[in-house]
Amino acid sequence: MRHRTLLERSLIALLCLAIALSAISPHDRLTWVLEITPALILLPLLVATHDRFPLSSLLYVLITLHGLGLIVGAYYSFARVPLGFWIQDWLELSRNPYDRLGHFMQGLTPTLLAREILIRLRLINGPRMLAFLCACVAMAASAVYELIEWWAALALGQGAEQFLGMQGDEWDTQADMFCALLGAITALTLFAPVHDRSLKRFQPASAGQPTRAAAPGQVSHRCD
Repeated sequence: MRHRTLLERSLIALLCLAIALSAISPHDRLTWVLEITPALILLPLLVATHDRFPLSSLLYVLITLHGLGLIVGAYYSFARVPLGFWIQDWLELSRNPYDRLGHFMQGLTPTLLAREILIRLRLINGPRMLAFLCACVAMAASAVYELIEWWAALALGQGAEQFLGMQGDEWDTQADMFCALLGAITALTLFAPVHDRSLKRFQPASAGQPTRAAAPGQVSHRCD
């Protein structure tokens, strides 16, 4: 059994505390339930799979940041988050852009999660195919989330307005998916080198040799 590091225990405690605090008088209880559900599903899942397949420290930090963003959006509703109003005033935008930041993370985090799984299980041969498939996973996740929003709108009618956070934008779905694409591109360009360093501790050491991580383009990431 692998013991959790201080960082991992701290991140779990932070998410649990944030969820508990957000349950106290949220702006809209139904919206809170809908928005908080992904965090309530993923947190126990990550805890349950930790011993068998622990993730890199970078990914745990990004998942925590993503979760905190969802929790804040659930508490205020995404169209009313104060940080979004500050950005709106600063950039002179016509709407609160906080939900766009959430969809950016919806592209960034799944991309790195897919990248870590594919690299560590040695499923992909070549960096270009690795990057392509990771971006595809992120865009698929974004599309599924948009379908969930559509189903919620059909089921709840006008009650889904705060959950959708469209703010009168008829192109909201396309803009959300574009933000997810930007997140995926950011993950594969700016974060990939940092991610490779974070993966070093998972690389098996050969006999008498120190552990070192190989870049995706230098080894074959394919199952035997």
